[in-house]
Amino acid sequence: MYKFKDEYRTGIDFIDEQHKVLFEIADKTYNLLKNDFALDKYDRIVGLIEELQDYTAFHFNAEEEYMQKINYKRMFTQKVAHDAFIKRINDVNFSKIDENQEEYITKILQLLNDWLTEHILENDMLIGK
Repeated sequence: MYKFKDEYRTGIDFIDEQHKVLFEIADKTYNLLKNDFALDKYDRIVGLIEELQDYTAFHFNAEEEYMQKINYKRMFTQKVAHDAFIKRINDVNFSKIDENQEEYITKILQLLNDWLTEHILENDMLIGK
């Protein structure tokens, strides 16, 4: 379902490669949501959240270092958006996930979907220009 397409290319190879990983995490999340055979998805949800926490911290740091290196004028705006995304991922209440697993998977997927379609297309594209 989630595949990295040419329209998401920023023209900065390492950023594009890192964005591909975010698409892969989104695809794993979507597949978990659609998996009707897994009745208890708690451990997999927690694993996806932890993977997302670790990977976004790595990716955002790399992207911000690059923006600083090229004196990117919109770096502050990017950093604010990155910090807000990380806060949302880090503020997940793991004890509540078990109560409504499908709802949490949907929330994660919506967050990723919004990020991939809005942030990359509207903000990260400007870095490559």
